[in-house]
Amino acid sequence: MNINGKAKAQNTYDAIVIGSGISGGWAAKELTEKGLKVLMLDRGKNVEHVKDYTNAMKHPWEFTHRGHLTEAQRKSHPYLIRDYPYTEQNESFWINDKENPYTESKRFDWYRSDIVGGKSIMWGRQTYRLSDLDFEANLKEGVAVDWPIRYKDIAPWYDYVERFVGISGNKDGLPHLPDGQYQPPMEMYCVEKHVKEGIAKKYQGQRHMIIGRTANLTQALKGRGTCQYRDMCNRGCPFGGYFSTQSSTLPAAMATGNLTLRPNAIVDSVIYDEQKGKATGVKVIDTETSDMVEYYASIVFVNASTIGSAFILLNSTSNRFPNGLGNSSGQLGHNLMDHHFRVGAAGNVEGFNDMYYSGRRPNGIYIPRFRNIGNDKRDYVRGFGYEGGASRESWARGTSAPGMGAGFKEWLTTPGAWKLGLIGYGECLPYYENKVVLNKDVKNKWGQPTLAFDAEFKENEKKMRKDMMNDAAEMLEAAGLKYVTPFDNGSYPGMAIHEMGTARMGRDPKTSVLNAFNQMHDVPNVFVTDGSCMTSSACQNPSLTYMALTARACDYAVKEMKKGNIIA
Repeated sequence: MNINGKAKAQNTYDAIVIGSGISGGWAAKELTEKGLKVLMLDRGKNVEHVKDYTNAMKHPWEFTHRGHLTEAQRKSHPYLIRDYPYTEQNESFWINDKENPYTESKRFDWYRSDIVGGKSIMWGRQTYRLSDLDFEANLKEGVAVDWPIRYKDIAPWYDYVERFVGISGNKDGLPHLPDGQYQPPMEMYCVEKHVKEGIAKKYQGQRHMIIGRTANLTQALKGRGTCQYRDMCNRGCPFGGYFSTQSSTLPAAMATGNLTLRPNAIVDSVIYDEQKGKATGVKVIDTETSDMVEYYASIVFVNASTIGSAFILLNSTSNRFPNGLGNSSGQLGHNLMDHHFRVGAAGNVEGFNDMYYSGRRPNGIYIPRFRNIGNDKRDYVRGFGYEGGASRESWARGTSAPGMGAGFKEWLTTPGAWKLGLIGYGECLPYYENKVVLNKDVKNKWGQPTLAFDAEFKENEKKMRKDMMNDAAEMLEAAGLKYVTPFDNGSYPGMAIHEMGTARMGRDPKTSVLNAFNQMHDVPNVFVTDGSCMTSSACQNPSLTYMALTARACDYAVKEMKKGNIIA
């Protein structure tokens, strides 16, 4: 690689943000709006809002392979083809696995984007708050380390980000799933309302079915249009109907005149000054030229996603930190978590044959956690929630049905049976031995070391999955569904794309990487606010918490800068 000799002053900013996804976009917005000159770096190619959503308006028959992958695409993406996210419809958004390999001593499915905006364009948009049930669990159960914050510390920041993001949902009054600042909720389908009533009657307020709280707009917001109920969100939304970096935080940051965006920039490492005891900048590889460039700043926000951030920090070595930046605790790369899922039940709802739904709602129903709450005690700790929804069988049911001729075709024009399914999402405990480490024997296209995974779901998660399956079936049967089928299709870490925990927050520098404000204990001008920071995983979708923690950390960082406490 060649060292780029540009003048240092030209490459100096007040702050550097590594990564442009959900948390990186928020860091750029908050820091620029507070007056800082910010450089935001992303390894991926630039994707401009609307213009570069090239497949957003295509009909199914306009895709050459009708949404399926070619053999060439499969060979170049051996990890991404393991599950549903990578398709012909958004193939250009994802990383090339062959150029960016990793190794596994146990299976880990790592889904990586390769675009500005990261996975904020493709995320599932379910947005739920954590509560003190989650923040206090480690301390009460003697698991891992205590969260250094409680709900009251983050609640105002949940309010703040929800108002900007635009979340449709209902205020349901559940203490362990706190209500937020919501736009009007999307409507449940008729059979979902029917099942909701059946569950409420059976469980007398102990279990609840609610409409999903989703980052899809039901009212226009700050120049963004409402959700069009197309359910094509993973292609990019030209209407701005859901929250993404491109539709929301990036325009806000750009509007300040304080942001410089640099795509095609792989951050190799954070530069650490031994004498100052602080970071001074980052080393970056240009993906197009392979040149190495250095950028400098007073503060650095690391938001490259849980695994990406772990790599950068582990690869940032010095005499002071031979095992990774800020790693005096030895916790960096450890405590890797993800939700386990793909378990639940489904069945048929009889009746309602004269009813249908309008559009393709990009949202479903949610059943919040009810296990290990109050007097409910199980042979495992923590719990799970369910996502799911109802639909009517379409003409596709005919692909496996016998028949031909006019009568068969006529049958296919009539909507089929109503079905409703529940998929559980369970909490994974933070196990020290679940980890990701540098692998210097295997290099990527740019000559960097790669990562090796060693993580698995353990006995607590396996016990939980039995309830996740049986409880789903029990609830559906109680609500009157027929032909209820429980299932457990297996789940490996990484599959839920909710990876967390490699640079956890904590109260003690000896056992954690970050403090209560996502600031490195060891390096006070470095902040990590993506999923890396999570001390436990809860069972709720985590992205909203990343956003709130990021906004809170930015507020703290700028105040500390003004006090002269973290200037490099």
